[in-house]
Amino acid sequence: MLQNIELIFTDMELMMRKLKKLSYEANMKRFREEQGHFIDEMVGFVKDSDNKDEAVSEVGRAFADGVFDAFNKKGKISGRKQADMNFFMIYYVFPAILLTEDEHAEKICDGVRDAWNAKFKDTNINYTTYEKLHSTFRNKILGLF
Repeated sequence: MLQNIELIFTDMELMMRKLKKLSYEANMKRFREEQGHFIDEMVGFVKDSDNKDEAVSEVGRAFADGVFDAFNKKGKISGRKQADMNFFMIYYVFPAILLTEDEHAEKICDGVRDAWNAKFKDTNINYTTYEKLHSTFRNKILGLF
């Protein structure tokens, strides 16, 4: 399950640079088009499972373990890389899961969040919706920004 999940972070640096309302919209659209198959796999796995709670935990562990295994160096991930991945999770991965509007989306986010926080030491991230994040961005003020 979730083979090569680290690819979900392929354009992380580019997508986190100079975030504005319009660039966030475009980035999220592109992210869902290019990496949506990972989200679909998570949702499908939980949907097809008889034990949803166990499936959510399994998805979360597979996600966190796969990312950690791909990015760790000697059992650790640099603080900078970890911070970048945490923000990427909050800005893109969790909102993309919630945008599926699947009945299990919040549970999947809970499972991924819990596994992520357990796997990555000194991390305590949470999630929010695309709409809430999107509303925090400002449009250009007098065309200056």
